[in-house]
Amino acid sequence: MRLIKAFVAMLLGVIVLVVAAMLLMPADRIAQIAAQQFQANTGRSLHIGGEVRPSFYPVIGATAFDVEIGNPDWAGEGPMLSAEGMDIGLDMTALFRGDILIERIVLQAPRVHLIRDAQGRANWDFTQQARPAAAGTDAPAGQAEARQISLAAARIANGSLRFDDAQSNTAFVLEGLNASLAMPALEGPADLTAAGVLNGQPFEISAQTEDAARLLSGAVAPVTLEGSAAGGRLSFAGRFGLGNLEFDGQLAAELPALRPVLQLAGQTGDELARSYLPLGLSGRITRTADGGIYTREAQFRAGAVRLSGGLDLLPGGERPRLTGQLAGDVLDLRSASTGQSSAAQTQAANAGWSRAPIDASALGLVDAEISLSLNGLQTDFTTFGRTRLGLSIDRARAVVAFREVALFGGQMTGEFVVNNRAGLSVGGNLRLREINLLPLLTELADYRRIQGPADLDVQFLGVGNTLHAIMNSLRGEGRLALGAGELLGFDLAGMLRNLDMSYMGEGRRTVYQSVTGSFTMAEGVLRNEDLRLEATSFSVTGRGQVGLGARNLDYRIVPAALRNEDSLRVPLMITGPWDAPRFRLDMEALAREQLQAEQERLEELARQEAQRLEERARSEAVQRIERELGVEAQQGESVQDTIRRGVEEELGRRLRGLMGGN
Repeated sequence: MRLIKAFVAMLLGVIVLVVAAMLLMPADRIAQIAAQQFQANTGRSLHIGGEVRPSFYPVIGATAFDVEIGNPDWAGEGPMLSAEGMDIGLDMTALFRGDILIERIVLQAPRVHLIRDAQGRANWDFTQQARPAAAGTDAPAGQAEARQISLAAARIANGSLRFDDAQSNTAFVLEGLNASLAMPALEGPADLTAAGVLNGQPFEISAQTEDAARLLSGAVAPVTLEGSAAGGRLSFAGRFGLGNLEFDGQLAAELPALRPVLQLAGQTGDELARSYLPLGLSGRITRTADGGIYTREAQFRAGAVRLSGGLDLLPGGERPRLTGQLAGDVLDLRSASTGQSSAAQTQAANAGWSRAPIDASALGLVDAEISLSLNGLQTDFTTFGRTRLGLSIDRARAVVAFREVALFGGQMTGEFVVNNRAGLSVGGNLRLREINLLPLLTELADYRRIQGPADLDVQFLGVGNTLHAIMNSLRGEGRLALGAGELLGFDLAGMLRNLDMSYMGEGRRTVYQSVTGSFTMAEGVLRNEDLRLEATSFSVTGRGQVGLGARNLDYRIVPAALRNEDSLRVPLMITGPWDAPRFRLDMEALAREQLQAEQERLEELARQEAQRLEERARSEAVQRIERELGVEAQQGESVQDTIRRGVEEELGRRLRGLMGGN
């Protein structure tokens, strides 16, 4: 009991002595001690330019006004931090040991300027070796240069922050910052919460680490993070390093819109269609010291779009490079406008190709090499079945390789190219096999008059910054081969047989066995000279042109034969717009053909009559010669030969008379 009483008496005496010393110590001396300890442990200057108010309970400390924390020499002039006020509280017991155990730091209206230079040095790295105490300072004898540091609680009220990053050439401005930090030991765990407005977008964040010293030194340390910003939410669990912004861990993010996120990052851009929102990402993500970003076992979401796989974004050169492999079930890329009424769709189709400018500038933002495998693909253009694609982008030139595409009951292979290096152009080399024509032409041009399988090879190129310009500049060539099918809505054989374009036929269709032909394209016009259609009761040939840009027809079909009936060649003209073609018989051509036939008949009659007259005249001449010369024409002998023979015989007789019969 006596020992206890003695210990209590001694403790009370120590407290009295400490309190007395504190009462006798001026406030600026407290500030000086704090500045010295701060510089000894961080290597940074701490300047207090205003009033200092000491406090003694429950912790020793002071409230200082007009406070500045300096930058390292390489960061240039100006402080890293300046504040209207700073309230500091120290653990008195630890102070006697020479350690700095900070019970509280409160910053009022601080202005923070964070800098990272091109070499990756960060001015927030406080773990550089402290400078040795200069001669003549009041540091206690034998005090070590490095002391234990802890921060029980730190708060920022109404702060602002600017971050200049020379490595990425970016700058961020944060305002209205309210934050708190708890760090019981520098080499232990730390807990940070913050809220404010970054580039005009509100945010909240909560982060924890198990090793504050490693994190503040720029090394990689375990970190968990939860946050909300620009209306979205984000969580991360893994490892993070402030020095080079390295991280590796599981990420989950959900964004209701894209434009606020771009604004948060200091960028501008258009909003995505509502059908592609919200955006989401989950999976393992890694950022290395050289700026490369890697995702593995990731899930990418954009509205109803779902893709899984991995992507790598690598810096370097003029543009970053994106590579990876993605897979998905049925990918829906239809825009919100797909739901318009059929009347509105028809009106839009009749209006022709769109003249809205096409913005392909995104092709110049990144180079890429991506493989995509899907069970299906729905677009505003059409619906694809099982699809395997390859996408490569090089200096604003994108090539989509169709490795396997199920389309309208058949398959499509080939390449489609979009080039925006010097103005926009599109081209391709496509091969379609066993394609069902009815849905193809219905979706492409709202044309519902051909049904059957088709093979198509086509090479094409179009130039322009609108769909209208591209379609009106198309050039190229191709070949078409159709299997057995039908022309819907009219009986072509009946039209030609009855010379009546209103004749639709009982089945209102024309059945054919094959159609073949080749074509060329120039200035948005497709031309064909060798079309041939083979049917059971007839065959036809065709030639003419299709206005791909003007969306019209000017085509001439000529029957080659109407079997089991008299042959009749009546040209059929198909003209007008795609959605309402006009059919008419070319009666002028028919008249010309009949006139030519009559002319040929009359010429044949004239030749026959001339031949008859010639034969008659010859017969009469032969008879006269026979009488006058006394000879008889022989079979197959010409008139000239008969005359010559008669003359020779007559001369012979007369010569024998002159010779006396000898």
